[in-house]
This record gives sequence, structure tokens and C-alpha cells, in this order.
Amino acid sequence: MENERKMMIFCLLLAALCSPVLTGEWTATVPKNLDALVTSCVVIPCSFTQAKERLPHSRLRGIWHRPASRDDCIYHEDKTQIVENFRGRTELLGNLGDGNCTLLMTEIKDHDDGPFCFRIELVPTGTETSKIEKFSFVNDCVRFKMITEPPKPTLIHLKTAVQGRSYTITCSVRHTCPSHVPKLTWSRGTADDINELHREIHGGFWEVQSTLIVIPEEKDDHTDITCTAKFNGLRTSTEKMTLYIKRKENYNHIIIPAVVGIGTAVIFGGLCIFMMKKYKNRIAELQNQEGSMWNRLSRLSRRRV
Repeated sequence: MENERKMMIFCLLLAALCSPVLTGEWTATVPKNLDALVTSCVVIPCSFTQAKERLPHSRLRGIWHRPASRDDCIYHEDKTQIVENFRGRTELLGNLGDGNCTLLMTEIKDHDDGPFCFRIELVPTGTETSKIEKFSFVNDCVRFKMITEPPKPTLIHLKTAVQGRSYTITCSVRHTCPSHVPKLTWSRGTADDINELHREIHGGFWEVQSTLIVIPEEKDDHTDITCTAKFNGLRTSTEKMTLYIKRKENYNHIIIPAVVGIGTAVIFGGLCIFMMKKYKNRIAELQNQEGSMWNRLSRLSRRRV
């Protein structure tokens, strides 16, 4: 029991010694690789931990640069420090005081492949004369996989729609720029027929999803429905599907002939009954007439005798 207690204390001390906060170590987390659509934009998720006390945003300066040279800045709060190729194309989205160093890069060019690294600097207060502390995270940088064609949307739907019943089609597309979400549009339907969802799949990759609900009619059979994805930078891609309509089950082909048959039988039966009654009445009349004549002849014969 005593040995177990000592082992637990040892593990706690080891964890405390290895903790970046307690050891005064600054750390940053960025994705290693991201897809980048040329002419569009990319958001680089970035977070960092501060050593010791938590400093406000005003005491921190975030810089993004290439690892080969810390002066090769792609983002700096002093715009004159940014290399000309990236001026006006980068923006820090996160609040440094919250440990958020997320960067937006727009108008992606085919040579913006990186790597790009984050650096944090501690800005001294007005009373401090010490040198600016700098922490670069050159072992945690991001590279871009350059994509020249926008990804095509993916459509999910049942193979066959039923006439007059609700039919759902889901269109989705992945991207890496949540600050400028791709716009999904449909070739039919109204805003009331469409639901949208935007979610993060994993670090730096997002998905926008649009669900269309239609009530197909017989005339919609073999017609196309198209989903269009419009990305930042006016790049578009499309995907379409063909509606196959299963008509409602009806029994007219059985009911109508049956009704006609029953109607014909009723009419024919009624006619037969009418003819039978008429025939019987005629026989009765003839029998009555014959009886009357016989009676008259009988009376006449008796009178002559």
C-alpha cells in the first residue's frame, strides 16, 4: 500500500514537471496539412498555451512567417512588415488573449503552399525596458495541398421517389474556409424547402450541407435536379441526379371493368326480370280470355238445347 502511494506521488510530480504551464513553456497547435483551393481562401486553425500568467491581447503580438526566415512574414500587425506578395491577403481571426491564433488567407495563389509557422511576441508595457520575448513554433507549421479545381458536391438520395410523397435530397461539399462558407443552391425548390447545416469534420476541414425536400409529381419523372457549390473566389462546381418517379398504386384498371361488368349484369338482369313479368302477365291475360270464351260458348250451347 505504501509503495502504491509513493508511486502515485511520483507520477503527479512527473506530470507537474512536464506541464508546459508550470515549466514556463509556450506551445502551439496547428494542422500539419490543409487543402487550399486556388483563388479561394483558407482558414488555418491555431491555438497556443501561455506560460505562467495569462496575458491580455494587448500584451501579445501574433506573427505568421516562413520557417526559413522569421523576417519573411506573411502576417504582421504592422502591415509594412508583411512581404509584398501577402499584403492585404492575411488576417488574424483569433483573439490572442484567449490563446487563439487562427489565420485567414484569401486569394490563394498556386505557389502559396507553405510551410507557414506561428510566432508569439510579448509586448513590454510602457514602464518596461526589457527586450521583447519571442517564441517561435517552427516545429508546428502548416503546409497546403494546392487544388486547382473546386471539389464536386456529393448527393445522397433514395434511388426512386414516390409520386405525391416527400422526397429528400442532401447535397454536401467539404472546404477549408469557414469564414467564407461555400454557397449551395438548387435548380428547383424555394427557401422553405431547403435546410442548411455547417459543421467541422476535423481540424481545419469543414462541411456545408443542404437538404432539399420536394414532392414529385408524375410530370417530374426522368427530370434532373442540380446542386451547385459556389466557393469564395467565384469558383463553382455542380452535381446532378435524375428523378425516377414511382406512380401511386391505383386499382382503376380493376375497378372500372368490374363496375362496368356489374352495371351490365344489373341492367341485363333487370331487363330479364321485366321481360319475365311481362311474359307471365301476357299468359295470364290469354288464360283469362280463353276462360271467358269457353264460358260464353257453354252458355250459348245450353240455351239452344
